[in-house]
Amino acid sequence: MSAFALRRLAGVTRTQSRQILRSQRTWQPALCRFQSTTPTQQNDNNNGTEAKPAAETPPPAFLEDNGSTLPGTTDWSRSYHGLSSEPFPAEIAETLQAPVDPLDIECKPDGLIYLPEIKYRRILNKAFGPGGWGLAPRSETNVGPKIVSREYALVCLGRLVAVARGEQEYFDPSGIPTATEACKSNALMRCCKDLGVASELWDPRFIRQFKSKHCIEVFAEHIPTKKKKKLWRRKDQGQFQYPYQE
Repeated sequence: MSAFALRRLAGVTRTQSRQILRSQRTWQPALCRFQSTTPTQQNDNNNGTEAKPAAETPPPAFLEDNGSTLPGTTDWSRSYHGLSSEPFPAEIAETLQAPVDPLDIECKPDGLIYLPEIKYRRILNKAFGPGGWGLAPRSETNVGPKIVSREYALVCLGRLVAVARGEQEYFDPSGIPTATEACKSNALMRCCKDLGVASELWDPRFIRQFKSKHCIEVFAEHIPTKKKKKLWRRKDQGQFQYPYQE
């Protein structure tokens, strides 16, 4: 056989080898997928016994509309169930949006007026009844070097009403449990804004009028340091006590 014929034969052989390799790459993955999805499995010792059905993969768990994978339950850590579905009855709305009694409003020495958190709870109890509302955590408690914070959802009559993050400062690690409870109350106060509870306290004009009528700014001396500064208090509160003196 001539050299030319040998080279031609070798070229044909290499071409056939490449075609075989390409065909293997095509059908081998399909065979693997077919074997992995075969509904029956052969006995390992191949002794002719009846094949057993392969274990079926459980279907994926889908979230309900209420954010839970369990029917009839609500996962308030991520659910928005009932949000803005319908307004509350008129009598509930009237209780929530009632004007705040000026005797319930307190004034901090820096001039900030506020409603004590127990007043918010009393308003919610009056509107929805004890047990008709609650705060559901939506995150883990975040403990920083000086501040504790956590996100809560206000749920009323089985409906999500508002979501807010509460925060509270602390000065010693032993005060973290107390700061955690205060953080919850702070979140409640912020959530109640969406219901219109004590909304006057965020109205600048109401704040100016209230402080002009019910509060007074006085000079007070810090007794240990002998430093004087201006402080705010209610007019019916009486003079500052130790460590300040007017």
